[in-house]
Amino acid sequence: MIDELKVFTGNAHPGLAQGISDYLGIPLGKAEVSEFSNENTFVRLLESVRERDVFVVQPICSPVNRSLMELLIMLDAVKRASAGRITAVVPYYGYGRTDKKDQPRVPITARLIADLITVAGANRLLTMDLHAGQIQGFFQIPVDELTALHLMTRYFKKKAIDNLVVVATDIGISKRARDLAERLNVPLVIIEKRRIGNTGRPETLNVIGDVKGMRALTLDDEIDTAGSLVGAVAALHQQGAKEIYACCTHAVLSGPAIENIQSCPVKEVVVTDTIPVTGNKKIKKITVLSVAPLLGEAIHRIHTGLSMGAMFEEFDA
Repeated sequence: MIDELKVFTGNAHPGLAQGISDYLGIPLGKAEVSEFSNENTFVRLLESVRERDVFVVQPICSPVNRSLMELLIMLDAVKRASAGRITAVVPYYGYGRTDKKDQPRVPITARLIADLITVAGANRLLTMDLHAGQIQGFFQIPVDELTALHLMTRYFKKKAIDNLVVVATDIGISKRARDLAERLNVPLVIIEKRRIGNTGRPETLNVIGDVKGMRALTLDDEIDTAGSLVGAVAALHQQGAKEIYACCTHAVLSGPAIENIQSCPVKEVVVTDTIPVTGNKKIKKITVLSVAPLLGEAIHRIHTGLSMGAMFEEFDA
């Protein structure tokens, strides 16, 4: 059945799509994805997908709106080319933070994106570490949400850091942080914080737990401007943490993020390649773990009808 499987990509992250194809042992699907001078996106598939099982790999990352339009237009092109089944592989779900009405007269953009992906032609979604779990419920199609916790666990187990404590950077991610702490068999600490307005600037309030003399590992789903990370590192140092590491799934790294990471006393920041980490973002402090094998195995299991749960057991082994 593997010859019926096709993987295509837009321009958001072709390197990840190539890694997935290499894992599957198939060539990356050929497609032309470009932009006219009037900024309209053009897509043309260069091979037949009739009745094939097609996976379109495209994180909704910078430039976010261009990446989103490429994804939607690619899905429409695949649908109109009579694919048998279409899976949108969206490692990073842009607009995921806008998942509820937390102010008067604001949209729920994460729900809108779900509707657009479905209408464009996707029969299912494969993604990683959504900002909020309820986004799965925004879809009327099956959603497979993978997590990078297995990769983080394996990486930090190999480092064998003494006196380690896992730190949730806010209460919202405390469940994932607890899962990581249990996997590493270390204590959990939570940072209580408040975000001020729409600026994204967090105000760190309180460190719940003991980090004095410990090596702290902060966990978040994404690092954007790294303002939260800087605040967390400062709070942990103030409470007597000996050394601080950080990890997250999505390395957005926008605006002053790299400058903030370079200037703050965090020892290492471990991220994945759900978003490309290129150019000036490739610094010594940042370690990138590839999610291509994880996504590739998930695609293989979706295609062949194998259990996804068993896959996580294998990655934990």
